[in-house]
Amino acid sequence: MSFAEDIRVIFERDPAAANLLEVLLTYPGLHALLLHRLAHAMHRRGVPVVPRLISHLSRWVTGIEIHPGATIGRRFFIDHGMGVVIGETSEIGDDVTLYQGVTLGGTGKEKGKRHPTLGNDVMVGVGAKVLGAVTIGDHARVGAGAVVLSDVPPHATAVGVPAKVVVFREPDGSSRRVEHLPDPELDMISALHRRIEELTDRVGLLERLLREQGSGERVSDGTSPTDNRSSIGPARVGRTLREDR
Repeated sequence: MSFAEDIRVIFERDPAAANLLEVLLTYPGLHALLLHRLAHAMHRRGVPVVPRLISHLSRWVTGIEIHPGATIGRRFFIDHGMGVVIGETSEIGDDVTLYQGVTLGGTGKEKGKRHPTLGNDVMVGVGAKVLGAVTIGDHARVGAGAVVLSDVPPHATAVGVPAKVVVFREPDGSSRRVEHLPDPELDMISALHRRIEELTDRVGLLERLLREQGSGERVSDGTSPTDNRSSIGPARVGRTLREDR
């Protein structure tokens, strides 16, 4: 791990990075990473209290909370970073990118390994939550707003709540879709369309029965409306509609 490498990766992954001075002074992800390295080194040596104070200071200054116990690999990049939380037993590989609002958290008060493990070249989108001792495989992607509660295989893209794998990206750059992306609006529109068709059919049946009553035609049970009007009255129409459903 080197400071020059940290600077270079910012210019590689953030097109908004204009110059070195701007990066040094205004990139909270870089500041949080440097402070974490100091806190992590002290934490590994068993220094009490101070690592947590450094972590607390880092959160206050940058809006990014990284527990001193978290293990972070090389070329780690946090873009914007506000609201990022990385738990104590998190393990992050090389070339990982996190966006703002990402949580690498636990699911309870259990001891031991309780936070996620991210492989190499993983990207976690805005606001995503990766919870528990799950593993995100190498070169995987987690979509914005996803809630990951189970492992994500290498080269996969997971989206949704809870997150599901929707695409596998092959090493040659091609992709293989395994599931359609969730579309709640389309599902709602489809349900409304089906309901409108059902109501249209029922209205058509009601109109036909009313026409039969008005024209004096005989209905299906062989009786004439003039002989037994009650059989084609509201009760009969309601019964017919219920049977049609």
